[in-house]
Amino acid sequence: MRLLSAGLLILGCWFTIGASAMAEEPAPLWVYAPTNFQSEQDVQRLLTLLPRAAKAGYHGVVIADSKFGRLAGRPQSYYRNLQQVRQAAEDLKLELIPLVMPIGYSNSLLQNDPNLAAGLPVKNCELLVQNGVASLADSPNLLPGGDLETAGKAVPTGWDFVDQFGSGSQLDRQEKHAGDSSLRLGDFTPQDGRRRIAKKVRLQPFHQYRLTVWIKTEDLRGSEFRFLPIPVDSKRPFLSHANLGVKPTQPWTRHRVIFNSLEHKEVLIYLGVWEGKSGKVWIDDIRLEEVAGVNMVRRSGCPLHVRCFDGSVTYEEGRDFERWEDPQLGRVPYLGEYDDSHEAPPLKITPGSRITNGQPLMVSYYHTVRIHNGQVCASLVADEVFALLQEQIQQIDKLLKPKRFFMAHDEIRVAGWDELAKDRSTGQLLAGNVERCVKLIRALRPDAQILVWSDMFDPHHNARDNYYLVRGTVADSWKGLDPAVNIVNWNSGKAAASLAFFADRGHDQIIAGYYDSDVAANAAPWKQAAAGVKNIRGYMYTTWERQYDDLEAFARLVREESR
Repeated sequence: MRLLSAGLLILGCWFTIGASAMAEEPAPLWVYAPTNFQSEQDVQRLLTLLPRAAKAGYHGVVIADSKFGRLAGRPQSYYRNLQQVRQAAEDLKLELIPLVMPIGYSNSLLQNDPNLAAGLPVKNCELLVQNGVASLADSPNLLPGGDLETAGKAVPTGWDFVDQFGSGSQLDRQEKHAGDSSLRLGDFTPQDGRRRIAKKVRLQPFHQYRLTVWIKTEDLRGSEFRFLPIPVDSKRPFLSHANLGVKPTQPWTRHRVIFNSLEHKEVLIYLGVWEGKSGKVWIDDIRLEEVAGVNMVRRSGCPLHVRCFDGSVTYEEGRDFERWEDPQLGRVPYLGEYDDSHEAPPLKITPGSRITNGQPLMVSYYHTVRIHNGQVCASLVADEVFALLQEQIQQIDKLLKPKRFFMAHDEIRVAGWDELAKDRSTGQLLAGNVERCVKLIRALRPDAQILVWSDMFDPHHNARDNYYLVRGTVADSWKGLDPAVNIVNWNSGKAAASLAFFADRGHDQIIAGYYDSDVAANAAPWKQAAAGVKNIRGYMYTTWERQYDDLEAFARLVREESR
């Protein structure tokens, strides 16, 4: 256990909150336990955890599984495992609380239809018809110094800036991917772990771009190697939040990232390490180019328009060109996962088309993007999404008959751009989305309690302006929440303001504590913030790393203060 005596005192104060509300019955105490129910090893881990939780005084277990997004057609062993866990929980008098409606981390739902992903618009991308196929007329490298073959005194040729050139960064003619040299980054110091290279480029607004870079590493420690396209003169911090997935030690490996320029014309291209501690990185053959159609989304609200160059003629799919779609969308390496490395799908001209060889075209469409380690968000408004959500809760209800449904609206990082928005802000779209989700649950189970994560409805957290790649503001999202929906609050950074905000709006709240940190350190902000706040009904031991070492200590402290 990592619990210290000082931590006992801090937590002792923390868990006195809501004491009057708990006079009649103990505060609900839950544990968050994500599980792959198709894995026998994972199921056995959960079956081992359940009696521990019951013995420690927990009342419920929140279960999450990416396969909840597509429950039909699983092996029979999957359903047997669910029933085995359900029976074990019932025998221990533990409630199972399923996490449903993955709006935010939506990959599991998108297994059903990858085109239901949130889309970013591409406007008037120029294609040229050659030999019956329309493709980008010209796609030069927008980083002409990306081969890293030569350098001046201060920077490699073609670049605007590099950290510590000549010492911490330098051309290496012994180790390279192609040509005569690469750029080596290293020699980190405790005072300076930054080793970055940057160039400002001009882009076309609302066009799709891909960065390609070859990277080799050797014992890299500290922060990971990152690519950050930063719009100039904008409150939006970055145009891409996708991790490159560079390993601490790897041979020469190609990494690719797709992003959209959105409304921006000037973008600062940054690559490198921000907090390096040791090791080396070599980079070579960096290319930034426009692409067309990679991860293109085809659904209601995300129309495709193919027009002649002056816009006077709109061509018809099926008549003038074959259906244009990306066959690899949401299928690499398997359903629900999206990839930035595959090539653009061809736009093929049909026989007898009004489009002629050598003709320039203007195309507009939508594509999705990956966030961090592959997160893709579903549309907030497409009717097909709600049909899938309804099917999901019906299946969950049939399999588990839960007393509560926990809605997984969380960190929705791409939203609000498609035509279904109809001039509504993203906050208004989310308000409508959660209101509709609640109605689906109540239509199925009027007696069930409904919960949701706090962050996307919290003006002190993620319900704000310029959140990731969301259009406009997420403010007012909370207006779609019925006060009867319970909030699972994880805003420890601004706990006082957050708890008070939801309490003032009439919501009961569950505090999501622990977060794989020192128990005392995590409890401190909650302890101070929760004093005097009404309607805090319980607590959840929340781990993202399946770290259950402090399970009993967490429960013991809750119970001691609830007596």
